[in-house]
Amino acid sequence: MIKSILPPVAIKRPFEMEIHRHKRVDDYYWMRDDDREDPEILAHLEAENNYLKSMMSHTEDFQDKLYAEIVGRIKKDDSTVPVLKNNYWYQAKYDGENEYPVHQRWKDGTDTRDVLFDVNKMAGEHSYFNLSGYAVSPDNKLAAFGTDTLSRRMYVMEVKNLKTGDLLMDKLESTSGEAVWANDNEHFFYIKKDEQTLLGQEVFRHKLGTDQSEDKLVYKEKDDSFYMGLSKSRDGSVIYIHHNSTTMAGVSILDADEPLGDFKPFLAREADHEYQVEKIGDQYYILTNLQATNFRIMKVHQDNTADKTKWQDVISHEADIFIEDFTVFENYLVVSEKQNGENRIRVVSLKSDQRYNLEFDDSVFSVYLSNNPEVSSRSVRLNYSSMTTPNTVYEFDLASGERKLLKQDIILGDFSPEYYKSERIFIEARDGKKVPVSIVYRKDMYKEDGSSPLFQYAYGSYGITIEPNFNASRLSLLDRGVVYAIAHVRGGQMLGRPWYEDGKLFNKRNSFTDFIDVTKGLVSGNYGHKDKIYAMGGSAGGLLMGGVLNMAPELYLGVGAHVPFVDVMTTMLDTSIPLTTNEYDQWGNPNVKEYYDYMLSYSPYDHVEKKDYPHILVTTGLHDSQVQYFEPMKWVAKLRDYKTDDNKLVFETDMEAGHGGASGRFKRFKQIALEYAFLFDLLGIKE
Repeated sequence: MIKSILPPVAIKRPFEMEIHRHKRVDDYYWMRDDDREDPEILAHLEAENNYLKSMMSHTEDFQDKLYAEIVGRIKKDDSTVPVLKNNYWYQAKYDGENEYPVHQRWKDGTDTRDVLFDVNKMAGEHSYFNLSGYAVSPDNKLAAFGTDTLSRRMYVMEVKNLKTGDLLMDKLESTSGEAVWANDNEHFFYIKKDEQTLLGQEVFRHKLGTDQSEDKLVYKEKDDSFYMGLSKSRDGSVIYIHHNSTTMAGVSILDADEPLGDFKPFLAREADHEYQVEKIGDQYYILTNLQATNFRIMKVHQDNTADKTKWQDVISHEADIFIEDFTVFENYLVVSEKQNGENRIRVVSLKSDQRYNLEFDDSVFSVYLSNNPEVSSRSVRLNYSSMTTPNTVYEFDLASGERKLLKQDIILGDFSPEYYKSERIFIEARDGKKVPVSIVYRKDMYKEDGSSPLFQYAYGSYGITIEPNFNASRLSLLDRGVVYAIAHVRGGQMLGRPWYEDGKLFNKRNSFTDFIDVTKGLVSGNYGHKDKIYAMGGSAGGLLMGGVLNMAPELYLGVGAHVPFVDVMTTMLDTSIPLTTNEYDQWGNPNVKEYYDYMLSYSPYDHVEKKDYPHILVTTGLHDSQVQYFEPMKWVAKLRDYKTDDNKLVFETDMEAGHGGASGRFKRFKQIALEYAFLFDLLGIKE
């Protein structure tokens, strides 16, 4: 046990920055080290880790109990539902205490299972390991795969002979980890990433048996606000390059039978136009926001993709229905939608135009399209859960709508859905907008007089919707009387595209005020006690926590901020920092004064003041590629210097992990156990 120690005090080395005739002084700019080797910085991070251990040492037994409790709900021997692709069934299998899956397959009609990748053996002694996924060649003989041992999302790609188990000579550095095979089984395409910015702006074609230096550059992205991805049409005929920015999205296409050919745009880029496509036969189906704020689905013959006048409506735009995703089969179109924030799956017959909605059991639930690689399938697979129903895989007959249960996660221990209740309510924000909130609690522990502790979570950026799905770890909160609430604040898309637009750029402050107003509304609605509220968010949700801490610290007993994006101004002015330029359309480009002024008005790091703050837990990963470790490091140092209270401020850096935290099936729950123990300690809950 580590003895009680004083909080680390960071040295101040003023660094002056000026733009738009405005000066900012950053006392902790020196904490940035792109190589992660500076002994002074590493020593300070270790000092922070030791301080956290000291401050939390009295909870170590409780942390162990919580970890064992959370892990104890997981079925150790488990496997995914097999998926049929190109005459083979694919499955991931977990055994015992192993952290990683074993990927296996067997030929349709046989029962002989072949191990493709034993990730446990591949991980070996690495403290972090991630298999990016793998792409099997069309002839089923080879698999291209990527590995990351540093958590920087920079993958080394290799090729495995699936019959012999041997690795080919091919070894490709600095990739995104994804590969798409041409139909000749000899070439595949991959994205190479910049070592400094981590942007993937170059697509290369690789020929088996050749050195990476001989690979052919087939596409170079000239606009650094775009992300790229690769995929292949489900019928195997076309290779896609996906181009995505905050305000534009589209694809370039290549005949998979002609790998030496050139990619061509499906449609020339247009400002504010976002679309994605799926191909079936000689038709492309298009999910597009063309004259459709909440998107519509159209189709066009493969010869006329670039002529929008030839695009035909399949599902017209409806102002109150947000189309999120779709997939198309030979005879059916399946669409994932939201209406007033409620999830819905619509099935459309391509032969008769008959339409119907699939039926589900819960009133508040999450559902999304699962892996459906076979276009000839007469059924669709969906992943389903609610805040009281464990993760479930259903298969629906597309003609009849008949439902078949393929798998539901088994939650070990004393769990029953009947113990819990979920609700969906709306809370009015200060400007009159109604913010959706998903709530779950244990029935027999809920306090109708409003004295329950409340755990409030939100994200609120990039149009990402936090769904009301099941989380087994959360049971450790609910079973101790904590009410859990997800605030679907603006910046997400719970209420469609306008909900997102109203929470970015010059509307970003709405995300913060929504969260604050939801807190007040939950208290007035007796869902939680005003002195027992814990707020949590990570990444861009960490920005949300930083903003909320500056704007309304008095509302919260404690706050958890994980890998938080808090130094908005310095990061967004530095194009050498990974992902900065991709984010201009999300936050604004501070090189433009109007954006600078607005972003400065809420940037958490720039608004730390001499005042009381609640208890705060901050976490990061040294190798984080999304939010660099020095952002939370600087923020904590400044908070320690400025705060006028005696409340806890503790900071943990995972010296081995990145943005997603620890790798593996169980290890990642250590941080959750830490956070829960931090909260329970504040509430006086000892076990």
